[in-house]
Amino acid sequence: MTGEEDGAELTRWTIHGERVIDESRHLRGGVASVELPDGVTFEQYVMRIPKAAMMVVLDDQDRVLMMWRHRFIIDRWVWELPGGYVDPDENPAVTAAREVEEETGWRPHDVRPLVSLQPIVGSADAENLLFVASGAEYTGKPKDINEAERVAWIRLGSVRERIERGEIVGAASQIGLLHVLAFPPVDP
Repeated sequence: MTGEEDGAELTRWTIHGERVIDESRHLRGGVASVELPDGVTFEQYVMRIPKAAMMVVLDDQDRVLMMWRHRFIIDRWVWELPGGYVDPDENPAVTAAREVEEETGWRPHDVRPLVSLQPIVGSADAENLLFVASGAEYTGKPKDINEAERVAWIRLGSVRERIERGEIVGAASQIGLLHVLAFPPVDP
């Protein structure tokens, strides 16, 4: 029995407060005062990050649109799906499509929701909304020259090996790619 059947929440943690340590446009960092069900109390660092929207853009040749970029925090070059933060009052699907075009120079077609995820749920509220698109139209060079060293259509069949080699490390990129491999989208 999980506790849900009788309405009990036996393992729910109690939050007695949270204080902000630092805040910027892309992160609010704080410390929460937490009490466990057995009475143990402690403080936990908490990050609150704005929603992000990313997109898996597929073509009719079993390829996915990706960006080769350097991530300075981990000091690695990696393949990632295009995406970015959702602007206030902006529809996340619009954000994802806008980011694809700005970062890659491709305008996605037939955008649909794919999945929502929390990549570091034990420490952060950082919802990532993933979308999938069937096809894209080339509109020219990417508007945002700071995002990617290279933009390429990658064979879906190479994704697993690229993950194993450490070329695709981002949680949202891995989940989006593995999701479309496991559950191929059906065209609308």
